[in-house]
Amino acid sequence: MKALTFAQRNRKEILRDPMTLLFGMVLPVLMLWLFSMMAENMPFDLFTLEKLAPAIIVFSFSFITLFTGMLIGRDKSSSFLMRIFASPMAATDYLIGYALPLLPVALIQMSACYGAALLLGMPFTYDAIPAFGLLVIISFLYIAFGLFFGTVFTDRQVGAIFAIFVNVTTWFSGTWFGLDMIGGTFETVAYLLPFAHAVDAVRAAFAGNYSEVFIPMLWVIAYTVVIFGVAVWGFRKRMRG
Repeated sequence: MKALTFAQRNRKEILRDPMTLLFGMVLPVLMLWLFSMMAENMPFDLFTLEKLAPAIIVFSFSFITLFTGMLIGRDKSSSFLMRIFASPMAATDYLIGYALPLLPVALIQMSACYGAALLLGMPFTYDAIPAFGLLVIISFLYIAFGLFFGTVFTDRQVGAIFAIFVNVTTWFSGTWFGLDMIGGTFETVAYLLPFAHAVDAVRAAFAGNYSEVFIPMLWVIAYTVVIFGVAVWGFRKRMRG
């Protein structure tokens, strides 16, 4: 109940900045439309909607990382956290309170991107239902990164860190090109990170290839647990300080 009450406050804080939320939803849809148009003149199938739409949805979660990190960073800069540290909430309660309001944002991003893909010609399949379930799990990975960045950095620093983060997620996820096109060390490093696994899992789920979902999702879940754990540890350390 303590975490839920804190989550309600954070939901109101998120809604106070609607332009940022709108940008995080409109930009992925625009990119989906642009690259789907490019697919008509491409000699290979990388930008077909069946491959592009799942990857764009995962990419859109990068903005959730920004929302989460900025929210915590602003609370630290305004000394709001210092004042409410007197409450009986634990570090886990605080971070859950920050994470929960971002789930509806993730659902809206998923719906907006998938709806746009359907309008652009992507065929509807019932495989989208379990794929949406996987996307909810993957959104926790990006929320966990936001919790970590917000705990470690200030709100101004989070913006700079996000610029680096979004480039890492873009290049090492296989969203815009097949990682096997480069191969070698680049592909190896990419698959040591969770982002390519997230894209592979969602693409497989949308295609109905459920046997190819399990291993990538293990990577995603493992990273989520570790990053969230590190964020809790860092937040608890800040509370004690």
